[in-house]
Amino acid sequence: MRTLRNVIIILVAVFIAIQFVPAEQSNPPVTGEIEMADSVHAVIKRSCYDCHSNETEWPWYASVAPPSWLVTADVLEGREHLNFSEWQSYDVRKQAAMKEEIWEEVDKGKMPLDIYVGMHSEAELSETDKQIISQWSHTPLVVPPSDTADTSRLLDPQEHERENDDSR
Repeated sequence: MRTLRNVIIILVAVFIAIQFVPAEQSNPPVTGEIEMADSVHAVIKRSCYDCHSNETEWPWYASVAPPSWLVTADVLEGREHLNFSEWQSYDVRKQAAMKEEIWEEVDKGKMPLDIYVGMHSEAELSETDKQIISQWSHTPLVVPPSDTADTSRLLDPQEHERENDDSR
């Protein structure tokens, strides 16, 4: 019994001590919000923004170590890969590629992450939500004149992939 009590005391002390190892949680300024239809924005904001924007709503458990470390790492990784708050800083080709990748991840069931949906059931994507994202992701982007010699051309996500395959 004495050993069990000592183990519990040590575990409690370690738990208290790790609370002093903070996870840096911030929301940098939005520098280039993505423009999309309200229906698309509602789905993306509900299911993606906490990890893929500078508008993260940090939940209570993000203040308790060790979950805080995991949540912070997931958000930083998500923002690094795709950040809707910096969308306008991506060139049009990267935007087209990102739209395609967003759909691939959703279609394969990889996004939103299961662990996130487990804690945020409202983030789960319905079939209608998936259709909205699919239609948006397959809508071609207009290539600005400065990005191509052929100014009348539209860039669709599959074209971007073909161009990248040709250059390899």
